[in-house]
Amino acid sequence: MLDVRRMQVLRAVVTGGSVTAAARSLGYTPSAVSQQVAALEKEAGIALLERVGRGVRPTEAGRLLTEYAALIGDHLAAAETALADLRTGRSGRLTIHYFATAGAVLVAPALAALRRELPGVEVRLELSDPRHPLTPVREGRADVALVVRPDDRPPVDGLRLEHLLDVRYRAVLPRGHRLAAKRVLDLVDLADEPWVASESEGPCREVLLEACAAAGFGPRFVVDSQDYATAQGFAAAGLGVALIPESALDGPRPTTVVRRIRNPEPTRRVYAAVRTSAPPQPALRAFLAGLRDAAAH
Repeated sequence: MLDVRRMQVLRAVVTGGSVTAAARSLGYTPSAVSQQVAALEKEAGIALLERVGRGVRPTEAGRLLTEYAALIGDHLAAAETALADLRTGRSGRLTIHYFATAGAVLVAPALAALRRELPGVEVRLELSDPRHPLTPVREGRADVALVVRPDDRPPVDGLRLEHLLDVRYRAVLPRGHRLAAKRVLDLVDLADEPWVASESEGPCREVLLEACAAAGFGPRFVVDSQDYATAQGFAAAGLGVALIPESALDGPRPTTVVRRIRNPEPTRRVYAAVRTSAPPQPALRAFLAGLRDAAAH
């Protein structure tokens, strides 16, 4: 196998026209340059240089290897530049998994901040599977995932979860509902009501189920919308009450009222999950900082 460093020495000899010129440019002694060329000729199995007066010129084989040495040198320089860009965050890729309501509240402002700071980073966004939101990060298919996770869950091996914010649920009722006159509802007030399911099965729905269990009942779902806007529409039509995270409420509606809940107040805790083994990455560091800023505001 040809030695790449020796090929670069040959290139210096051919470019400079002599062993002495190559030694000066490389900072070697002439004898060291001659030894490197001799070793390369042994590897190649053919003469690479021929003497002309006080200098040398390449043989056909020498010209061939010199051309390839130039290409290799260019590729190495490009690789060094690409690595430097990656180290400093001027380039790179970031894969982010998130759930829908975190997109507008957290991901959008954090991504905008990342693009301002590191515009060369390529970002891929994907909605999480609510049943297995941590799996893509654990398996290395995502760099970060936004997840909802109750406090009482044990740590996950290989993952670091950074708490970002808590989002409280609110009850959405038709304006003429018998409970609409109350400014604050105890969760048990809704025990006998039909419920509109606004979320698919997974951590977010578990937050509601655990809160209801703490209040001593299980909700009776009569409509499964799996969408917050649709759930609010069903509630407005009087089909049931809907519990919606504050961040997902789409503004006041003339046909509904929104009420606080207590005893207990369902709250989902939002985390950013990253691998503990992930190497330092400027893009990931900047995105996490953007998530913290978005959560703080």
